Amino acid sequence: MKISRRLPLASLLAGALTAACLFTTPASMAAELKEYALKIASAQAVEHPFTKGAQKFSELVAAKSGGKIKSKVFASAVLGGDAAVISSLQGGTIDMTIVSTGFLSTMNKDFSVFYLPMVFNDAKEADAVVDGPFGKKLLDKMPEKGLVGLAYWEHGFRSVTTSKRPITKWEDLQGLKMRVIQIPIFIDIYSALGANPVPMPFPELYTALEQKAVDGQETALPTIDTARFAEVQKFLSTTRIVYDPLVVLFSKKTWDRMGEEERKILVDAAKEATGYERKLNREHEEAMLKASPAKGMAVNDLSAAERERMRERLKPVSEKYAKQLDPALLAEFMGEIRKARDALK
Repeated sequence: MKISRRLPLASLLAGALTAACLFTTPASMAAELKEYALKIASAQAVEHPFTKGAQKFSELVAAKSGGKIKSKVFASAVLGGDAAVISSLQGGTIDMTIVSTGFLSTMNKDFSVFYLPMVFNDAKEADAVVDGPFGKKLLDKMPEKGLVGLAYWEHGFRSVTTSKRPITKWEDLQGLKMRVIQIPIFIDIYSALGANPVPMPFPELYTALEQKAVDGQETALPTIDTARFAEVQKFLSTTRIVYDPLVVLFSKKTWDRMGEEERKILVDAAKEATGYERKLNREHEEAMLKASPAKGMAVNDLSAAERERMRERLKPVSEKYAKQLDPALLAEFMGEIRKARDALK
């Protein structure tokens, strides 16, 4: 008795439909996406790695969406300072920005864990912590604030510039008027080092330095470069008191209007742009240090011995802010740093 090898027509049609679904082309997927015109705010100049990273993100999103999701990057804080931009993200009038974790600590104190002084030894440790489960856990807290965290980029270790003297030991900061970020831990750090901290929005800083309203400031190397601080500061000291991760923030109001495929495009683009932005940032740091003397700004690195003295001086600040954190969260954070150090040995 022969067994028929022919399949019913219905089965053949079902198989064809399944194959069609499995091999959906990017073009056909893009046809199903809605059109969006996103506004991306950057507090930094066009040539800063922040802004170049945002531009790369914009290009990736456009490519992945078949041109359906377009973005315009607004550089140099033309849409406002960080606090104003975050408020606009929450209101849905701006769609994305890149911001230091310090500003997020004013909304959720858990983010202040990154600013415990001298907690990271190098950028690779920080990469491992923010890209792992600990970093994701903190990003997952953002939607309750009307924000969505897409990825961590890098600002880098923060360095000090002054118009008066190089910082070779912590005592050299005594009596200097230092502009700091407008968050309490930075005020306490520089107070503990004997400086007179002056909280000030970044867009006001160049003029304040030029007019000698402040003697110095602290921020990451690429920002010192693109903000042209060499024009108004004589000394650059790589103190590395704080490592500054960035968060790529998206408006939850815009996010909630999007479908799953559109959201996936944003997340994938932000993660893909992460490596680009970090590499660019680190290359910029190296080039900036080499170029600074020719621009009239002397460069010095704080010695290992003086870093230890500074770490000891800042222990009360570390302890004060550590006590404000959830003990379990702090233990997890320190455990992730130890794990990263062991893996990098």
